[in-house]
Amino acid sequence: MALNEPRARLWWLVLLAAAGTFALTMGTRQTMGFFLSPINTATGLGVASISLAFAFGQLWWGLTQPFAGAFADRVGAGRVLLLGVSLVALGTFLTPFMTSTWGLILSLGILAAGGAGMAGPSVLMAATSRLMPPERRGLATGVVNAGGSFGQFLMAPLAAALTASLGWVGALQALAFIVLLALPAALVLRGGPVATAGAPAAAALPAREALARALRHPGYLMLSAGFFVCGFHVAFLATHLPGVVAACGLPAPVGAWALGIIGLFNIMGSLAMGWAVGRWRMKSLLSLVYATRGLAVLVFLLAPKTEAVMLVFAAVMGFTFLSTVPPTVGLVAKFFGVGNLAMLFGAVMFAHQIGGFLGAWLGGRVFEATGSYDWVWYVDIVLAVGAALVHLPITEARPAPRVATA
Repeated sequence: MALNEPRARLWWLVLLAAAGTFALTMGTRQTMGFFLSPINTATGLGVASISLAFAFGQLWWGLTQPFAGAFADRVGAGRVLLLGVSLVALGTFLTPFMTSTWGLILSLGILAAGGAGMAGPSVLMAATSRLMPPERRGLATGVVNAGGSFGQFLMAPLAAALTASLGWVGALQALAFIVLLALPAALVLRGGPVATAGAPAAAALPAREALARALRHPGYLMLSAGFFVCGFHVAFLATHLPGVVAACGLPAPVGAWALGIIGLFNIMGSLAMGWAVGRWRMKSLLSLVYATRGLAVLVFLLAPKTEAVMLVFAAVMGFTFLSTVPPTVGLVAKFFGVGNLAMLFGAVMFAHQIGGFLGAWLGGRVFEATGSYDWVWYVDIVLAVGAALVHLPITEARPAPRVATA
């Protein structure tokens, strides 16, 4: 049966608003690693000190999401997104004026990262999940997730081009104004919690009760442990991949193109995962993603460090980069429903960002201590194997067979 046309148009407008917001906020955040070297040259703070500011941003991005999600669960996403987008722009604009570690922690770690957390996946995906029918939620989260990937694909080369024409200071300030293009999405997503047509209303429990219930759920804890590993992988690559490129003796533009390719292939991975979550068990898909990451890192370490190898490695990691999000959102919704989804997924994102803090910070510390990123890659492989195994005991029923409709 064909979808009701006006309702279908409304759904696509919601998806466009959410995906567009994620593209601008995520794309801007994921290009910040490109500016690590210029910031270091301008301030003389050292890679480890600047990495600490980036790492704090990873942690703060995760910490804001449960609270932003709990607020959005009760008043709607619009106000949260309005504040979040504004803070991303402000923090990005102020970064070139910061000459101390604490200043960078304020601009990058608190303002920009906190704003990106408010306008991040927990709020955006919960908003779309409430407004989409259950059978289309996997595809919807995949589309929104792909928006973040497209933002990275677009913004990384754009940041390089802006830097070439305006300098790194002008490039950051230009990116700050570009982020403000997401503000109209707050109007589209401003409505409060809405039960999906044709589905029972999902009553939200008090936040403390919902979280206490989740923390007693073994599957939720295993899911959070796996997402911790995802955060380590993603933050290390986003922050230090340009440094990895330089350490391999490759030209600096390869770093920007590698980040862009991660974003491009992440679009494919996100959409593929959005399609797959309705067909296979989500825990199995997550195990497959983490196992693929570990194998890709091992092959990269053994391979010659040429431009082609670097770009192929970026493509493989990109395909798995944020493809963990749709099945993670789907499992949280399957465990607890959508009434507290923004807050509960936000709490899982906090675990993700604790891993992100360690990935960003340890990358800088290890490089300063050894002159190489090799030990971080070794840890990366071990964590990937652990994450692949930890999802297997999660109790999840097989998806119901899909019935073709006329």
